[in-house]
Amino acid sequence: MSEPAVKQQSTTAFYGQAVASFAVALGATAAGIFNLDTDAWVRAFLGIAVLYLVTSSFTLAKVIRDRQEAGELVSRVDQARVENLLVRHDPFQKEGRPPHG
Repeated sequence: MSEPAVKQQSTTAFYGQAVASFAVALGATAAGIFNLDTDAWVRAFLGIAVLYLVTSSFTLAKVIRDRQEAGELVSRVDQARVENLLVRHDPFQKEGRPPHG
């Protein structure tokens, strides 16, 4: 049997950098929209569009992660089945005799 793959975890620094980057990008976009020289309804529309884009991005990332994890699970089950068949296969077994073991 093969050993299960080690699940890689992000470091605390990488997590912090990702959160900080997201906060800076969202803050800069909000500041840019707030300081636009246009009507309030245009700024509100752009603000809602940014929020929609952010939520859609999170949803897309979750769907991609879920599909990848499901694929890994199916792959592990298939691999276990193949390993079981290989363990049970005895090319030297004569027909009519039960497998030894």
